[in-house]
Amino acid sequence: MTEAADPILYSFRRCPYAIRARLALAISGTRCELREVRLRDKPPSLLEASPKATVPVMVAPDGAVLDESLDIMRWALAQNDPEDWLAREDAGLIATCDGPFKRSLDQYKYAERDGTDALAFRAEGAAFLETLDARLAGQGQLAGPARGFADAAILPFVRQFVAVDRGWFDAQPLAHLRNWLDEHLASELFDAIMLRVEPWAEGEPTVWFAPSV
Repeated sequence: MTEAADPILYSFRRCPYAIRARLALAISGTRCELREVRLRDKPPSLLEASPKATVPVMVAPDGAVLDESLDIMRWALAQNDPEDWLAREDAGLIATCDGPFKRSLDQYKYAERDGTDALAFRAEGAAFLETLDARLAGQGQLAGPARGFADAAILPFVRQFVAVDRGWFDAQPLAHLRNWLDEHLASELFDAIMLRVEPWAEGEPTVWFAPSV
């Protein structure tokens, strides 16, 4: 694969996995060529880079392909970690998010389409939200007093879960989690990584992802 001066990032704006990758790339100050993917019409270059054909996918300057969001986060922060995010990872909490909580989230979000019990899966997911709220009550962020890797990795999935029924969430005794979520979503960092761009096509002008935060 041809070497590039900057990484190439295949992304989808609303995908929680892509969001967590963009958060780490942004905080590290890594400039990327951003290729927004239309999920129903994936570009051949994405399929060539990663047969998994899921976003995010990053092609590093040396041609290495990273097609797991956490690997992209670690790669970016290994280049530059100005807020010391790698020191606040908490692999166990992230694994719970990506495993049981993500399954509950999908079943809750798509219950009407799939004919499943939304309330049962919401209750399953709520147990993880309670764990996060208790963690935040003691230290402000998920892995300490300052935002870090764990916050960026888990935030997009909590955001997606809450968006299914924000009224229900606001009625829950989860004040610490609610404040954490709202503060992150209102942050300059989050705003910077949620830029809207047209889906990429071969031959289109380059779109650069280079948030200043």
